[in-house]
Amino acid sequence: MTERKHAEGRGSDTPKSEERRNFMELTAKFGFTAAVVAAGAGTLGSRQAAAQTAEEEKERQAAAKYTMTVATEYVIGTTRSYPMMQLNVKENIQNTTNRKVYVKLAPGGSLGVGTKLVEKVQAGTVEAGQFSLSNFSPFAPAVDLINLPYWCGENQRFVNLVTSKAWDAEVNARVREKGFKPLFYFCIDPRTAAKRKGLGDEPFRTPKDLQGVKFRVPGSKILQQFYRLLGANPTPVAWGETPSAIKQGVADALDPSVEALFAFGFKDILSWVTFNRSVPDSQVYSCNLAWFESLPKDVQEAIEFAGEITFQQNLAQVPASRAYAMAEMAASGVKFYVPTKDELAQWVEAAGQQRKEWDEWKVQLGGSIATFDKLYEAANTQGRHYVHDV
Repeated sequence: MTERKHAEGRGSDTPKSEERRNFMELTAKFGFTAAVVAAGAGTLGSRQAAAQTAEEEKERQAAAKYTMTVATEYVIGTTRSYPMMQLNVKENIQNTTNRKVYVKLAPGGSLGVGTKLVEKVQAGTVEAGQFSLSNFSPFAPAVDLINLPYWCGENQRFVNLVTSKAWDAEVNARVREKGFKPLFYFCIDPRTAAKRKGLGDEPFRTPKDLQGVKFRVPGSKILQQFYRLLGANPTPVAWGETPSAIKQGVADALDPSVEALFAFGFKDILSWVTFNRSVPDSQVYSCNLAWFESLPKDVQEAIEFAGEITFQQNLAQVPASRAYAMAEMAASGVKFYVPTKDELAQWVEAAGQQRKEWDEWKVQLGGSIATFDKLYEAANTQGRHYVHDV
């Protein structure tokens, strides 16, 4: 996770330094969340406007009956290149509940990251959080079905799936048993096949281009099996160590979405990004179930409606975030490749969910092949939401 640092020196009178001073003053007087809201509103350049925004935030907090801390791993402003929608979540919940709920944001990993944050939400020490499905799956294994390749990798199929009755009955039901109340599964973009500089001048077009390539993978056994089927050499590397591993050639390639590649600072160390659309690079906002159910019914329904509003805003933001990430990466020399229909068919044939190697995972995670087949049908049935695909 990277956060842009201000370029000004100590004592500088540049606009950025003034905004920083105002942010610190607002934090001291009104609290961090109020200062974040002022930053999101673009009022930090004016002390008077920023103070007015923060004062309104203080009034909202004082008037609310319930406080809901929403913890995330990303800094405010990430949505421009990575559609996290943090300020939207806050604003929508506060408004749909008629200000009965005040949302206190805890961005930038301040309350934990990865599985540590999931644990806090499950335990109820944090009311709600945002986390990747890869980090969520150890606590709610059924969601790991989305990591089976080539059945819901495209944005539209993923959205069809996670908004379907089948997903709610077969997956969300199991998630609730683990103590979570999902608000919405949000879309980012499919995973890619991104190649480091110095590994040749051509993109990964088909699986034959991956033969022997040291492909960085997380701890997911599913993704490790996926890259073995493609002929690559899956190389587990902790996320925080991945940039240096790519730079040093310990790993040759990695697979996050293009938005994630930009957000986490890979634009200067990659040569090509291939949109092979294998698996969704997706995340979830989820509440602690016991906390959620302790609220009055009308407040619960309002929070659910806020999740629906934010989800629709997320879907609209996806192509804008992608375009920004791609433009910034292209400025650093990164090139992009979309496989042809015939080339994509070779990826699917080599490692897609239809292969027998995935049957044991379908049973282990979904309970049966029949359950997976129901989910597969849901992913391929157009729902009421539309999202742009790569």
